[in-house]
Amino acid sequence: MAKTLVIVESPAKAKTIEKFLGKSHYTVKASVGHVRDLPKSKLGVDIENNFEPKYINIRGKGDVIKGLKKEAKKAKRVYLATDPDREGEAISWHLAHILSLDENENCRIEFNEITKEAIKKAIKNPRNIDINLVDAQQARRVLDRLLGYQISPILWQKVRKGLSAGRVQSVTTKLICDREKEINEFIPKEYWTIDLGAKTESGEGINLKFYGKNNKKMDLENESDVNNILEHIKDKDLFVESMESKTRRKSAPKPFTTSMLQQESANKLSFTTKKTMMIAQELYEGIDIDGEGTVGLISYIRTDSKRISEEAKEKAKSYILDELGDKYYKNNSEKKESKNNKKVQDAHEAIRPTSVERTPDSIKASLSKDQYKLYNLIWRRFVASQMEDSVFDIININCNMGEVIFKATGSTMKFDGYTKVYNFTEREDKILPKIEKGDILNVEDIIPDQHFTQPPARYTEASLVKTLEELGIGRPSTYAPTIATILNREYVEKQGTSLHPTELGIVVTNILESNFQKFIDVDFTANMENQLDAIEEGNTNWKDVVSEAYEPLKEAIEVAIESIEKINMDEETDEICENCGENMVIKYGRFGKFMACKNYPECKTTKPLVNKIGVKCPKCEEGDIILRKSKKGKAFYGCSNYPECDFISWNKPTGEKCKICGAYTVEKTTKAGTEFVCSDKECNKSNK
Repeated sequence: MAKTLVIVESPAKAKTIEKFLGKSHYTVKASVGHVRDLPKSKLGVDIENNFEPKYINIRGKGDVIKGLKKEAKKAKRVYLATDPDREGEAISWHLAHILSLDENENCRIEFNEITKEAIKKAIKNPRNIDINLVDAQQARRVLDRLLGYQISPILWQKVRKGLSAGRVQSVTTKLICDREKEINEFIPKEYWTIDLGAKTESGEGINLKFYGKNNKKMDLENESDVNNILEHIKDKDLFVESMESKTRRKSAPKPFTTSMLQQESANKLSFTTKKTMMIAQELYEGIDIDGEGTVGLISYIRTDSKRISEEAKEKAKSYILDELGDKYYKNNSEKKESKNNKKVQDAHEAIRPTSVERTPDSIKASLSKDQYKLYNLIWRRFVASQMEDSVFDIININCNMGEVIFKATGSTMKFDGYTKVYNFTEREDKILPKIEKGDILNVEDIIPDQHFTQPPARYTEASLVKTLEELGIGRPSTYAPTIATILNREYVEKQGTSLHPTELGIVVTNILESNFQKFIDVDFTANMENQLDAIEEGNTNWKDVVSEAYEPLKEAIEVAIESIEKINMDEETDEICENCGENMVIKYGRFGKFMACKNYPECKTTKPLVNKIGVKCPKCEEGDIILRKSKKGKAFYGCSNYPECDFISWNKPTGEKCKICGAYTVEKTTKAGTEFVCSDKECNKSNK
């Protein structure tokens, strides 16, 4: 008996879905991603014929395509079940072409989660291929190809081979370069604070901060301002003028969108965006759970929407009422969702667990360590989104010393609310001593302190994703591959969690800014996303959008080829060539930087690049500390005498010793900036 053929993208997903549908009536096969695309070896877009794309079957996919054709020929019906987004729609469209299916027939099914109920519901509700979604993806693909394949060769010719430019990646690199420029041009501004240490009549301590004079807030800009205040408060009593008590509520965060998941997993779990999406894909496609078999644990992972279904809300409500009690459930039925001017892809829900009853701890044994961490984050965020606010009692105390005002603030959690489930930081109540209006406090310490304003922080992966989303650059599904690309191209490097532009990244960005300014402009890139949305909605023809964007590019390319001068990226070093005596230079090759003789091609001496940091090894005291990279591309520091000396450090050694314990010290990058700390963790703990 002929079966129904269902085609999905990944083998893991095929295995899960075939189990739900049953092998007796259904065959489920995987296309293993895209089957047709533009050719890699040439432009693949007929510019003269209204930007008609020239798709070909992807090299290496011959056996997959042959197998799908064979299965389709003997099937009574074919359903295309690729991902529910633009790219998934385009893959279904290409599959329909290869398998000679009528795209106007109901051959397309979609689902937001890989569960038995969702799959069977999708099978009962097939639809035709949405050509507007396909056209939006075609516009993106063709435009990116035109930019990449016509600007990149100019970079190969003028800088070095292997470079690339792209509509989203180049703007992202520019953001990081612009931030570095801001940091370099930043001029610190002096400011001061004054802290008071005081005690009540009963001997309880309280700390207060300077606020201002004469009921007005005042900034202390220099030491003269501070001395003026100190003179005013000299020999004066600290008088409690007023106390204000208020209650504040903090609402639960919404369920995860793709970008928020990437940000939170970076901040809470220290995952890269690439790692987050890889693990999320595993959770979505299906995990073999003890006692259940393979099942998708979370809903579709590429979404801009914060919406969740009524069914999912009801399940969360039941869980909260049964496990936590009535007081923890928040009835959101009358609460209106805030409107966002930016269009969101609201076809599917926010990221949530497919079953709230499947708690993280109940399936922990079936998950890897990282899968558990991410599922735990998603599950808790979803449950918390349906929970009551947390409530705090806030107390503000205003004191004066003549006309000078000092303030203290205390807070106590009154009700934990959603934080009972979603709380990844330790919080301590700041409890103030019992004080009454009119009390006089005994001043024990007056601590003036000089500070300087700090430059803006460098981007981390989390803050970069947040900025890209706020500016409307790219889509959630593009953030992880974009960041991976600019790191792999060595336009950007990671130091700790911070993203720094490389010299190469700055050079390429300067060339693109000078010659293709429009195409790496934030507004142009964001507006293009709006245009793609308009195509998806059926309001604009995709070829018109491409044509409008391409015209100025064509002119810019012609000018750039003539005007851009060749840039020599070789860096001369003090290292002398052992064969001819000339200086060695640092060159870029296929596999990164290496040393070569300046006298090339007469002298062809080359050697690996040894990146010394000017510090002797603290272990053997003979070798030099060298900056190296792990297999995953993470920077670390090791001894040049390896393997005889096995010294290794993830943080940069300074060459100095700790004044307390004598161990070597290192530079450590934190959110607050760079600090010098002892390498001995026990010494750090005991001397904080």
